[in-house]
Amino acid sequence: MTKYLEPTPWDKRNFHIDTFQLKEYSEAALAETDKTEGHFTIKVDPFADTANLKKYGFYYADTLIEPIGKKDKLKQVDQENIQFTHNFHREDILDIAEEAFTGGRFHRDFNIPNHMADTRYRNWVNDLIDKDLILALELHSSMAGFFAYQNDQILLLAMHRDYRGKGLATAFASSCVQEQFRLTGHDTLRTSISPTNPASLNVFISLGFRLNGAVDVYHKLNGTLADGG
Repeated sequence: MTKYLEPTPWDKRNFHIDTFQLKEYSEAALAETDKTEGHFTIKVDPFADTANLKKYGFYYADTLIEPIGKKDKLKQVDQENIQFTHNFHREDILDIAEEAFTGGRFHRDFNIPNHMADTRYRNWVNDLIDKDLILALELHSSMAGFFAYQNDQILLLAMHRDYRGKGLATAFASSCVQEQFRLTGHDTLRTSISPTNPASLNVFISLGFRLNGAVDVYHKLNGTLADGG
């Protein structure tokens, strides 16, 4: 499209409008969004001057904090009878995902109807299943959750609602991290967590992850979504 706008087809399929992420934070890049119909995402330093974001119609969506963990620095928390498997029913994973991921930035975007945000996360998890990047967590032969990963990135970690609040979150996260180290061979892992999810952030910090900065995420809608949202 332009040197400033990068199409994001994985979002377009959910919102039925062209979607883009901005390649840089400059007035020239922001001005391109006034000339193009679509939904836009930009990530900026939390200390950046945001006057031009307001000028060009961008609004705050979320903040992403990046925890980083080095293999030799992390605490291992053991939990008996945890197993990982690639053999699972797709719908079981999707059911956990839909119930667990309801506070993401697209759910918080007042221009995106909740059903579209739900569809986006469902399609993302479907893609991860198709790429064989999800492992189910079993506890006593029952599906207790799942985690998704890619290279050194921890993408998603979710527990079934029946296993939440039982003091298992840290052991589950520790087991997932150690399994990812084993599968990928990386000695450093990283993830992104919104401060609206302090429970998850606290789990990673308790394992020895260190915070490596943050970015603020802003959105803009120039046009109308297909369903009038």
